[in-house]
Amino acid sequence: MSEETVPPTAGAGQPKGLLQQMEELMAALNADLSALDADLQGAGGSGRGVGEEGAG
Repeated sequence: MSEETVPPTAGAGQPKGLLQQMEELMAALNADLSALDADLQGAGGSGRGVGEEGAG
């Protein structure tokens, strides 16, 4: 009767495995967004990486 605490899953997969995958995906997404933010801020200030307006 204590099985009520386990959410119903299709195929009875491993919740820990899914949680681990989600944490890894969120970490990768966070890293990508941080890199994108750095690129955008660099492009707005010094134009680093974008190269649309060459400093010359």
